[in-house]
Amino acid sequence: MTDPGPSPVFYAERMFHEAVLSLRNGDERNYRRVRGQILTSTLGEQVIDAAMPVLLEKGALRAWEANWQPAELARAVRRTFDATAASLTVDAMASLIRGFTPDQIDPRWQSQLDEIGAAVWWSDGLSYAREAGAQHRLDRGDLVDYVVRLLELFLRLPQMELVVPAPGVSVMPRQLRRRVPPADGPERQLDRIRALLAKAESTTYPDEAEAFTAKAQELMARHSIDAARLSAAGGGADAPAVLRIPIDNPYELPKCLLLQAVAEANRCHAVFMKEWGLSTVVGFEADLESVELLFTSLLVQATRAMTGTGPRADRYGRNNIRSFRQSFLTAYAQRIGERLAEATDQVDAEMVAGTDLVPVLAARAEAVDAAFEALFPTRIGRSASVSNREGWHAGLAAADRAELTMRERLPN
Repeated sequence: MTDPGPSPVFYAERMFHEAVLSLRNGDERNYRRVRGQILTSTLGEQVIDAAMPVLLEKGALRAWEANWQPAELARAVRRTFDATAASLTVDAMASLIRGFTPDQIDPRWQSQLDEIGAAVWWSDGLSYAREAGAQHRLDRGDLVDYVVRLLELFLRLPQMELVVPAPGVSVMPRQLRRRVPPADGPERQLDRIRALLAKAESTTYPDEAEAFTAKAQELMARHSIDAARLSAAGGGADAPAVLRIPIDNPYELPKCLLLQAVAEANRCHAVFMKEWGLSTVVGFEADLESVELLFTSLLVQATRAMTGTGPRADRYGRNNIRSFRQSFLTAYAQRIGERLAEATDQVDAEMVAGTDLVPVLAARAEAVDAAFEALFPTRIGRSASVSNREGWHAGLAAADRAELTMRERLPN
């Protein structure tokens, strides 16, 4: 039997890859030439249209294999381009996930897909390009541009640390891992903490917010202490894990400093990837949970305090909102870090000093340090500038008012 050779879609993909290469090399002239060839190809519109969703799926799969989670990938695309590009990416992931059985998909992965609305809405693969173009009001040239630029982005996404295994990955290949929490016990307690913090952040009554926060802090402290003791009792078999937290504009650097302050106070380390607006936190699971919950709550509190303390125009009548808020959040992060460090030292002195937890905590700290250094050996430190004295002092005052007693001694 005669070998039929590559399919027409194969040749369409080659043209797209040439366009991507031109884009990567900054050769706009050649890109326009290849783009024209794609649009007028003798392969026919149907073949070109069939190639586009296939290429987007392959690009999304490459990102998944580089440990980009669905929500992170959609966010990175939206951050780099726009909502249309993000929607095309979500569609690619919705199509891609159909190739896996439910038992091959981590529940957390599926939860992210559900959260970003990844669902197949188009008729079939041959119709996708036409229907997506109509949905987003794109002509074929515009759609080709989006596909090529998305493919170029997928190729330059960096390898990320594993947080949740991609579909089809049954064993996590790295030592750093996040466990899947059980459906009851600790996870139910964390759900209660989240609910309490949500109430504290939404109420307009300070006394009520303080009550909700105090109860949430009590539960966080109990959760953290129980986890440390369970680890010691089990021989300390757990290992450092990783968590990624998105940091959005505006004022992303002061927000990053706030996360670092919370992480360091909870025996974790954080590093910020500015291009992608993501911070990676390294630490033990119970501490990562505390960092995620406390950072989120403090960011809400800081934002509310910042917007409620409006700046005045300077003596020349110029609007100084941006410098005020930049300085406010920077000061807030610094003071929060100081207060958290003091609270941690006090609790350690009261509850850890002289007990068998001292060597356990020391060993865990060394493990986190080693893991962090192995993952980010060439990291570069950053600092935030302060240009508004009024914002700085307002931020310090707001930080002094924040409730941070999440590690208080619990009643027997």
